[in-house]
Amino acid sequence: MTAAPVPASPPADPPYAARRGRLAASAAAAGIDALLVTNLLNVRYLTGFTGSNGALLLAAEGSTVAGGEPAVFCTDGRYLTQSAAQVPDLRREIDRPSDVALARQASGRLGFEAAAVTVAAHAALAAATGAELVPTQGLVEELRAVKDAGEIESLRRACAVADRALAELLAAGGVRAGRTEREIGLDLDQRMRLLGADGPSFETIVAAGAHSAVPHHRPTGAELAAGDLVKFDFGAEVDGYHSDMTRTFVLGRPADWQREIHDVVLQAQQAGRRAAVVGATGGAVDAAARDLVTAAGYGDAFLHGLGHGVGLEIHEAPGLARGLTGIIAADMCVTVEPGVYLAGRGGVRIEDSGVVRGPARPGQPEPGYEVLTTTPRELLQL
Repeated sequence: MTAAPVPASPPADPPYAARRGRLAASAAAAGIDALLVTNLLNVRYLTGFTGSNGALLLAAEGSTVAGGEPAVFCTDGRYLTQSAAQVPDLRREIDRPSDVALARQASGRLGFEAAAVTVAAHAALAAATGAELVPTQGLVEELRAVKDAGEIESLRRACAVADRALAELLAAGGVRAGRTEREIGLDLDQRMRLLGADGPSFETIVAAGAHSAVPHHRPTGAELAAGDLVKFDFGAEVDGYHSDMTRTFVLGRPADWQREIHDVVLQAQQAGRRAAVVGATGGAVDAAARDLVTAAGYGDAFLHGLGHGVGLEIHEAPGLARGLTGIIAADMCVTVEPGVYLAGRGGVRIEDSGVVRGPARPGQPEPGYEVLTTTPRELLQL
């Protein structure tokens, strides 16, 4: 098995200082003097550091941290060389525990990422610092929800890797009766790696026959058989960014019920893509697809939300689901993935990753949603 990697675009200027500047403004608006960032994905987003231990102390806008600087980064000795290369624009300290070492330098009101700090870690921070510890929620994640050009390019490449890997798998006859779900999943994962992925975005789902009615089925030793619906839900991780795509095929001639639910899901997916525009709420986008599924008589078989944000995490803000009131903004990257699942028989899901680009434009089939995953959505007979 040979494959040339999907080519990368030329590197852009590092975006980390600009991101820290936006976060400093958010911290000031939150009424804190500094923010201690310990979620490693958020540290990566703000500094470029990809190691397994690191923390960032960032001063709020109008303030400085110890030494009169806007920020300081800390990691341990294992990452002395790596951090010098990845975080050249910040004062670095080598100490452990990194969060405690930075907390010692803080004063005033010190924000911490409540979702990332355990009770034990909070106690250690409280013992180390004279600052007032203030829990914060989602300050970095709110910034991450809107992607910059470099992030969108990484997502585009991650989607291209996934598309091409699936195309090569199908062309090689890799999806056929007698192969197991697990064999096919491993085959697809290997193809993505050979095409340049760091790895799969998550555990690849290959679900055949009745298993396709389980939304997050884990591949087993079950063999594919003629007449099976076969659902693939997978993605590639490139530069830390995750693609996410689902397609459903059939081995042989589809039964009438298989074609019917695939048609319903395909129409709902189209409606969801059309609704994913700037200014819409997550709940409204979900409703555009869900109402169509419900009208077709399968509302109780659509078992999850319509979609979610993708980026440094496979599931991140914003969400597209019933009741969500968050407003979608330009350059948010979201999935659109309706499904119909008939227990004991089979199910269909069709999912794309894409970028919300603009407001609704009359006469345009998908007015504001740029699809990044390009594999055809029609019911393919294998």
